[in-house]
Amino acid sequence: MEQNIDRKALIRAAFAAREYAYTPYSNFKVGAALLAKNGSVYTGCNIECATFTPTNCAERTALFKAVSEGVHEFAAVAVVGAKDGAPDDVLITSPCGVCRQMLYEFGGPDLRVIMAKSENDWQEMTLGELLPLGFGPEKVL
Repeated sequence: MEQNIDRKALIRAAFAAREYAYTPYSNFKVGAALLAKNGSVYTGCNIECATFTPTNCAERTALFKAVSEGVHEFAAVAVVGAKDGAPDDVLITSPCGVCRQMLYEFGGPDLRVIMAKSENDWQEMTLGELLPLGFGPEKVL
């Protein structure tokens, strides 16, 4: 049974999180809002570093916040992204490959991924559709 998901509220939370993005190199700000199965929402933004490798995506920031507080089961994630200074030019932004794998670890193939331009304009897919043949805990346990 699918959890009741207030998609517009989740998208609004992702837009709010995007405001905190630290992106002096790419100027591409991303916000994410991760809905736990217990109803809690964890937000994150992308955080860049001059050496790029330690840069962290918005989705993983939200996920790491949740996991660090003991939450391991999720129903949905909303992702929004746009160039800094171009708030009307929001793009459909999907999680990168690393984020897809991390989300798969805790959300599995049924996690709903909402990629939004606005509260009224979004695309939604399951993580299994975005990451077919995903590698999760069931493969190693």
